[in-house]
Amino acid sequence: MHAKADKKEIIKGLNLKVCSGETHVIMGPNGAGKTTLLNVILSNPQFKKTKGEIVFCDEDITNEKTDVIARKGIFLSFQAPQEIEGISVFNFIKSAKQKNGEVNYFDLKDELEEKAQILNMREELLLRDLNVGFSGGEKKKNEILQLLCLNPTLAMLDETDSGLDVDAIKTVSRGIKAFKNEQNAIIVVTHSSKMAKELDPDFVHILIDGQIVKTGGKSFIDQIEKDGFKSFLGR
Repeated sequence: MHAKADKKEIIKGLNLKVCSGETHVIMGPNGAGKTTLLNVILSNPQFKKTKGEIVFCDEDITNEKTDVIARKGIFLSFQAPQEIEGISVFNFIKSAKQKNGEVNYFDLKDELEEKAQILNMREELLLRDLNVGFSGGEKKKNEILQLLCLNPTLAMLDETDSGLDVDAIKTVSRGIKAFKNEQNAIIVVTHSSKMAKELDPDFVHILIDGQIVKTGGKSFIDQIEKDGFKSFLGR
């Protein structure tokens, strides 16, 4: 895949294969293209694909629109979740789930309350406007609550750990691990070695200057903690 924003190429010949049951962590320096990659997969119109293709469950989705891709089962959580006045957390998730079929109010209420407990979220937040007045940690937990309730086939998590303390990282990681099973897959972009280790990934990719320069296992996390990304430069 090659992709650019305006006239600047950001993704420069990147290949990535993710199979069911796998967790992939992508790490790299600021500006390497990690967030861009996730947005390109979801066809964010800010970015233009110039070469390559994206295949999801044996279907070419390269030129599909974002809402179509989302309904096919790809989920993206954001670094900075937006506040939306006038729609509660409950109604937001209810509306999203209704895109794929009827939703029973009481079943959804029970499900949301159950998932909120996993994330140590106060139930009153479910009735508040989406992210309005939420702390940074509550916004990130709300992203994982949506993930658990929408149950996509592929979850893409963009720095979900950003701004979280150690306890909140453990809580969010617990929610992500509750989502994981043999029928879905996870891509996590993170700068946090703590988050990366908590998720026990199958693969760790090092992304530098729009390319994955190295792929390996969890040992990469310790190497990054020790030496940063300099040992991966020039490969």
